[in-house]
Amino acid sequence: MARGAKTLLQINQKQGIDCPGCAWPEPDGKRSHFEFCEEGAKHVADEATRKRVSPEFFTRWSVPELAAQSDLWLNQQGRITHPMVLWEGAQHYEPIQWNDAFALIAQELNSLGSPDEAIFYTSGRTSNEAAFLYQLFVRQFGTNNLPTAPTCAMNPAARG
Repeated sequence: MARGAKTLLQINQKQGIDCPGCAWPEPDGKRSHFEFCEEGAKHVADEATRKRVSPEFFTRWSVPELAAQSDLWLNQQGRITHPMVLWEGAQHYEPIQWNDAFALIAQELNSLGSPDEAIFYTSGRTSNEAAFLYQLFVRQFGTNNLPTAPTCAMNPAARG
């Protein structure tokens, strides 16, 4: 809890860190230590969790069992520790080596008739730097099919 509180007090501060969840305005002048939104606080808590989801978790839980769980329950299990794959016809995700995961992704992308057949996605919890690099990859691949994830209440698209 102390780690999370310390991180929240650094969000959107001069010489601090940007909120990982949105583009909260950063005006000049005196700043408050409480310039973060509910979504930003949730993102910090999610990122700071020490809970981990290992391959053993996916051996225990089948895809239908996971699909029956709430988003809240799934999120509370923790962060995934290994790349995972769901083979056609399988009921459980299986661990896959990073090189094999990247090769599988490359094979799928290169098998498309056009780059525009692919749609890429990134979470609203992605850092600005990671999202920037990802969109560069998508553009280099040859498409603009990268919709944004409107998770923050400050984002007009999230409000409808």
